[in-house]
Amino acid sequence: MKIHNFNAGPSVLPKEVVKKSAQSIINFNGSGLSLLEISHRSIDFLEIIEKATFLIKRIMNLNDDYAILFLQGGATLQFSMVPYNLMNQEASYLDTGFWAHNAIKEAKKFGKVKVLFSGKNKNYTYISTNYHIPCDMDYFHCTSNNTIVGTQMKIFPRTSIPIVCDMSSDIFSRKLDFCQFGLIYASAQKNVSSAGMTIVIVKKNILGTIRKNIPSYMDYKIHIQNNSILNTPNVFSIYTSMLTLKWIENQGGLSFLEKNNQKKAKLLYDEIDQNNLFENKIHQENRSNMNVTFFLKEKNLEKEFNKMWKKENIVGLDGHRYLGGYRASIYNALPLESVQFLIEIMKEFERKFS
Repeated sequence: MKIHNFNAGPSVLPKEVVKKSAQSIINFNGSGLSLLEISHRSIDFLEIIEKATFLIKRIMNLNDDYAILFLQGGATLQFSMVPYNLMNQEASYLDTGFWAHNAIKEAKKFGKVKVLFSGKNKNYTYISTNYHIPCDMDYFHCTSNNTIVGTQMKIFPRTSIPIVCDMSSDIFSRKLDFCQFGLIYASAQKNVSSAGMTIVIVKKNILGTIRKNIPSYMDYKIHIQNNSILNTPNVFSIYTSMLTLKWIENQGGLSFLEKNNQKKAKLLYDEIDQNNLFENKIHQENRSNMNVTFFLKEKNLEKEFNKMWKKENIVGLDGHRYLGGYRASIYNALPLESVQFLIEIMKEFERKFS
């Protein structure tokens, strides 16, 4: 039975990654042990983490100025770790959605926060580029893709201060100049791996300038010194991320994935725009290529539409509980045919109820 998985996270992974990950739980690389049983300090695991690190740097075209960390606590822990490590006095933030707002709330516990733009008064339906980043800030923080509302930053500012970016829901989905960022963090359960692991990519020379005593687990430098195994890491999730990174390269890298993601997104947005029963509320220039949100113009038809898509083995189409409506998360591993299938359901629904 074919399932069309539009879940926002945990979400669809490449079939070959799921298959190999499943096999590793029974017998990892012919060792007779499950991946879940091997030591995180064994040669086998150290090779996994070394390979994953190497692949991230190659895919993103990063040199050894950057350290790659595989941590726990989700992106939510990074809301505190970032200011703990980088904020002396004041940092600047963009408030572009629910998670960006939460990052601001946590940062305020460590110092002053200057909010350069907030889309809250318009329900986060757009992202302005009309803001100025003061050069005396400790860093600038932004969220590249807003999973709940379905907006995405298409361009990033140039500034002399470190740019920190939460890329949880669109990392490895498009080609960027990743060297312009001082720190990138991303929870893994959307485009990379299973839940329970967070990737942190940090330029090492921005660390060590803080005039405060940082608890060991919150200190990036200590994690770098310990190669991400200060404590027992999520072995399974790191292994799965390594397999996904290999898959990304085999697909043709970020250039190929970006074109494919743009194609999927355009097809779906075009259908929403021309279908008499649906609407998207996001400003066109800020529409996300990862999370496509849409609503029925007539709310009384929701029961019928829900019955239709669920009957056709589509899962994860419900909008976020704070927003309602619908959300199709079309991450890297979601095949084009799933988007086309959803579009056919939407067309059929229009024929029946328009």
